[in-house]
Amino acid sequence: MQVKEEDIFAMIEAIGNHFRANLNNRYLRQAVMTLTLDRPTWNLIEQLTEKSEYYRLQGYHLDELYDRILAMARFVYHARRELQPHLRALLARQNSPAGMTISGNDRVLREMSVNNFASNLNILADLVDKFYHKVVDIDRERHHGRQPAYSRIKELHELGRYLVPK
Repeated sequence: MQVKEEDIFAMIEAIGNHFRANLNNRYLRQAVMTLTLDRPTWNLIEQLTEKSEYYRLQGYHLDELYDRILAMARFVYHARRELQPHLRALLARQNSPAGMTISGNDRVLREMSVNNFASNLNILADLVDKFYHKVVDIDRERHHGRQPAYSRIKELHELGRYLVPK
Protein backbone atom coordinates (compact mmCIF):
# COMPACT_ATOMS: atom_id res chain seq x y z
CA MET A 1 0.00 0.00 0.00
CA GLN A 2 1.67 3.17 -1.26
CA VAL A 3 1.49 6.50 0.55
CA LYS A 4 1.21 9.38 -1.91
CA GLU A 5 -0.50 12.08 0.14
CA GLU A 6 0.66 15.58 -0.71
CA ASP A 7 0.85 16.44 3.02
CA ILE A 8 3.49 13.74 3.45
CA PHE A 9 5.58 15.07 0.59
CA ALA A 10 5.29 18.63 1.90
CA MET A 11 6.48 17.50 5.33
CA ILE A 12 9.37 15.54 3.82
CA GLU A 13 10.37 18.58 1.80
CA ALA A 14 10.27 20.79 4.91
CA ILE A 15 12.43 18.32 6.84
CA GLY A 16 14.91 18.07 3.97
CA ASN A 17 15.13 21.83 3.48
CA HIS A 18 15.64 22.47 7.19
CA PHE A 19 18.22 19.69 7.50
CA ARG A 20 20.28 20.86 4.52
CA ALA A 21 20.10 24.58 5.27
CA ASN A 22 20.59 24.55 9.03
CA LEU A 23 22.21 21.32 10.19
CA ASN A 24 24.10 19.84 7.27
CA ASN A 25 25.27 23.03 5.60
CA ARG A 26 28.81 23.69 4.45
CA TYR A 27 29.77 25.22 7.81
CA LEU A 28 28.70 22.23 9.89
CA ARG A 29 28.97 19.26 7.52
CA GLN A 30 32.45 18.13 8.63
CA ALA A 31 31.32 18.03 12.25
CA VAL A 32 28.01 16.35 11.37
CA MET A 33 29.84 13.61 9.49
CA THR A 34 31.65 12.64 12.71
CA LEU A 35 28.41 11.35 14.25
CA THR A 36 28.45 7.66 15.13
CA LEU A 37 25.59 6.63 12.88
CA ASP A 38 25.83 3.48 10.81
CA ARG A 39 25.86 3.56 7.01
CA PRO A 40 22.24 2.36 6.59
CA THR A 41 21.04 5.20 8.84
CA TRP A 42 22.98 7.78 6.82
CA ASN A 43 21.51 6.28 3.63
CA LEU A 44 17.97 6.63 4.98
CA ILE A 45 18.64 10.23 6.01
CA GLU A 46 19.97 10.98 2.54
CA GLN A 47 16.98 9.32 0.87
CA LEU A 48 14.60 11.41 2.99
CA THR A 49 16.42 14.74 2.69
CA GLU A 50 17.85 14.55 -0.82
CA LYS A 51 15.89 12.10 -2.96
CA SER A 52 12.24 12.76 -2.23
CA GLU A 53 11.42 13.50 -5.88
CA TYR A 54 12.03 9.87 -6.80
CA TYR A 55 9.46 8.76 -4.22
CA ARG A 56 6.95 11.42 -5.28
CA LEU A 57 6.28 9.33 -8.38
CA GLN A 58 6.08 5.90 -6.79
CA GLY A 59 5.05 6.77 -3.23
CA TYR A 60 6.32 5.32 0.03
CA HIS A 61 5.43 2.16 1.87
CA LEU A 62 4.56 2.81 5.50
CA ASP A 63 7.56 0.76 6.63
CA GLU A 64 9.85 2.96 4.51
CA LEU A 65 8.45 6.09 6.13
CA TYR A 66 8.92 4.66 9.62
CA ASP A 67 12.51 3.66 8.79
CA ARG A 68 13.26 7.21 7.67
CA ILE A 69 11.56 8.71 10.72
CA LEU A 70 13.70 6.53 12.97
CA ALA A 71 16.86 7.47 11.06
CA MET A 72 16.15 11.18 11.52
CA ALA A 73 15.31 10.62 15.19
CA ARG A 74 18.63 8.77 15.68
CA PHE A 75 20.37 11.72 14.02
CA VAL A 76 18.74 14.15 16.47
CA TYR A 77 19.63 11.93 19.43
CA HIS A 78 23.29 11.52 18.47
CA ALA A 79 23.70 15.16 17.42
CA ARG A 80 22.46 16.33 20.83
CA ARG A 81 24.86 14.06 22.67
CA GLU A 82 27.92 14.00 20.44
CA LEU A 83 27.93 17.34 18.62
CA GLN A 84 25.98 19.97 20.46
CA PRO A 85 28.21 20.12 23.57
CA HIS A 86 31.46 20.13 21.54
CA LEU A 87 30.50 21.69 18.22
CA ARG A 88 32.51 24.89 18.55
CA ALA A 89 35.68 23.06 19.65
CA LEU A 90 35.27 20.42 16.94
CA LEU A 91 34.93 23.04 14.22
CA ALA A 92 37.85 25.04 15.62
CA ARG A 93 40.05 21.94 15.30
CA GLN A 94 38.85 21.40 11.75
CA ASN A 95 39.32 25.14 11.11
CA SER A 96 37.00 25.49 8.11
CA PRO A 97 34.85 23.62 5.59
CA ALA A 98 37.72 23.38 3.10
CA GLY A 99 40.53 22.98 5.62
CA MET A 100 41.66 26.58 5.05
CA THR A 101 41.34 29.57 7.32
CA ILE A 102 37.97 31.21 6.92
CA SER A 103 37.38 34.91 7.12
CA GLY A 104 34.80 37.62 6.76
CA ASN A 105 31.30 36.61 5.84
CA ASP A 106 32.02 32.87 6.09
CA ARG A 107 33.18 33.28 9.68
CA VAL A 108 29.96 35.10 10.58
CA LEU A 109 27.80 32.49 8.85
CA ARG A 110 29.66 29.65 10.60
CA GLU A 111 29.20 31.38 13.96
CA MET A 112 25.48 31.76 13.24
CA SER A 113 25.27 28.05 12.34
CA VAL A 114 27.03 27.07 15.56
CA ASN A 115 25.03 29.45 17.75
CA ASN A 116 21.72 28.24 16.32
CA PHE A 117 22.59 24.54 16.19
CA ALA A 118 20.62 23.56 19.32
CA SER A 119 17.56 25.53 18.22
CA ASN A 120 17.71 24.10 14.72
CA LEU A 121 18.04 20.60 16.15
CA ASN A 122 14.90 21.21 18.24
CA ILE A 123 13.06 22.43 15.16
CA LEU A 124 14.09 19.28 13.29
CA ALA A 125 12.89 17.13 16.21
CA ASP A 126 9.52 18.90 16.11
CA LEU A 127 9.24 18.44 12.33
CA VAL A 128 10.06 14.73 12.64
CA ASP A 129 7.54 14.33 15.48
CA LYS A 130 4.75 15.99 13.46
CA PHE A 131 5.70 13.86 10.47
CA TYR A 132 5.53 10.71 12.59
CA HIS A 133 2.06 11.59 13.90
CA LYS A 134 0.82 12.29 10.38
CA VAL A 135 2.14 8.91 9.16
CA VAL A 136 0.55 7.15 12.16
CA ASP A 137 -2.79 8.77 11.34
CA ILE A 138 -2.57 7.49 7.76
CA ASP A 139 -1.46 4.08 9.03
CA ARG A 140 -4.44 3.80 11.41
CA GLU A 141 -6.83 4.97 8.73
CA ARG A 142 -5.60 2.39 6.24
CA HIS A 143 -5.49 -0.46 8.74
CA HIS A 144 -8.89 0.19 10.27
CA GLY A 145 -9.75 -2.86 12.34
CA ARG A 146 -6.34 -4.46 11.75
CA GLN A 147 -2.92 -4.05 13.35
CA PRO A 148 -1.24 -0.88 12.02
CA ALA A 149 2.32 -1.10 10.70
CA TYR A 150 3.79 1.15 13.42
CA SER A 151 2.80 -1.33 16.14
CA ARG A 152 5.09 -3.96 14.58
CA ILE A 153 8.21 -1.75 14.73
CA LYS A 154 9.61 -2.00 18.25
CA GLU A 155 12.10 0.86 17.96
CA LEU A 156 9.28 3.36 17.41
CA HIS A 157 8.62 3.06 21.14
CA GLU A 158 11.97 4.85 21.59
CA LEU A 159 11.01 7.79 19.39
CA GLY A 160 10.16 10.07 22.30
CA ARG A 161 13.51 9.36 23.94
CA TYR A 162 15.29 10.18 20.68
CA LEU A 163 13.43 13.42 19.99
CA VAL A 164 12.94 14.98 23.42
CA PRO A 165 16.00 16.73 24.85
CA LYS A 166 17.28 15.56 28.22
